[in-house]
Amino acid sequence: MILSYKFRLYPNRAQAAALDGMLVAFCDLYNAALQQRIEAYRRQGRTLRYADQAAELKAVRAADGRLAGLSFSAEQQVLRRLDKAFAAFFRRLKKGSKAGFPRFRAKSMFDSSEMRVGDGLTLRKSKRLGVVGIPGEIKVKWHRPLPENAKLGAAVLSRSCDRWFVCFQVELPDVEPRQDFAPVGIDLGLSALVALSTGETIPTLQITRNAAAALRRRQRKLARAKRGSRGRKIARRSVARFQAKIAAKRRDGLHKLSCELTRRFSHLAMEDLNVKGLARGMLAKAVHNAAWSTLAGMIRYKVERTGGVVVLVDPRGTSQTCPECGLVAAKALAERIHRCECGCVLDRDVAAAYVILRRAGFQGPGTGLGTPSQRVAA
Repeated sequence: MILSYKFRLYPNRAQAAALDGMLVAFCDLYNAALQQRIEAYRRQGRTLRYADQAAELKAVRAADGRLAGLSFSAEQQVLRRLDKAFAAFFRRLKKGSKAGFPRFRAKSMFDSSEMRVGDGLTLRKSKRLGVVGIPGEIKVKWHRPLPENAKLGAAVLSRSCDRWFVCFQVELPDVEPRQDFAPVGIDLGLSALVALSTGETIPTLQITRNAAAALRRRQRKLARAKRGSRGRKIARRSVARFQAKIAAKRRDGLHKLSCELTRRFSHLAMEDLNVKGLARGMLAKAVHNAAWSTLAGMIRYKVERTGGVVVLVDPRGTSQTCPECGLVAAKALAERIHRCECGCVLDRDVAAAYVILRRAGFQGPGTGLGTPSQRVAA
């Protein structure tokens, strides 16, 4: 099992400038490699591969003093990054979808570099980070320890809003399956972010809505700033940092919720939603704010880490089906209470969670309808 552990870095001014320079050099290498591929095909009809360009890397390093002082393996990863972009382009072209030819990258948008632990990047005894081409050791905020029995593979250095991070890919041994059986059905929604087959509902995080006024003020200030001025640069940075703060708060709330669910339940049933399709409709803003994909991804990897099971079911008709008798009856989106001829009266989202649980085939204590206290009064 491979997990990612992300930590904040605190470089000093000289180190931050060197890290910025490293990304600029890697961006130039990426763009030069892309230009070489374009020219080779245009003039000779030849398609260059990673191996062709990697064979020339030593000569390129000798001609460019910036690259000569940086990690060779990190520069290879830059070429692999371009190779993956072309592989994705040809894959989309073959499918007949919008291809999207690989584009040249702006220096301000090239904000990450992959390295190998023990090669371009090392963990020092001082618990600080050593990076080839960067002076001294970089301070790391270890907000949680790395697993003792883990194998460190790749690491990604990234920059976001003038802040630096390192993300380690950690390989862990497979865990033993959980011996308990605590199933639950989960329905993701907008009025309630999560509805459980236990009868509980968890409201949607209103982080974006609560911060909307403050974000608009910053965006207006950015719009009024003169292009190319120092004030516009400061305003752009203020907007980016505020948006990053909102995203961090959302991730924190989703992490806490997913941890609670995976701690309480061993077998989780969820809908296999097409979130991209839903995000193109009239409720796009609400869908993005709810962050269903992020929450579902967190639940899946945390369940795997604890030895649990996640089953994805067909989402069609879950909110139109009665969990007691199975009768399918169309309901308008405004109807928030499920009422059936058989006498079943439940919160609409909770009823959908029961249906999801049964579609997953989880049977056992607590998987049927709950006590009368879990029902919604008519």
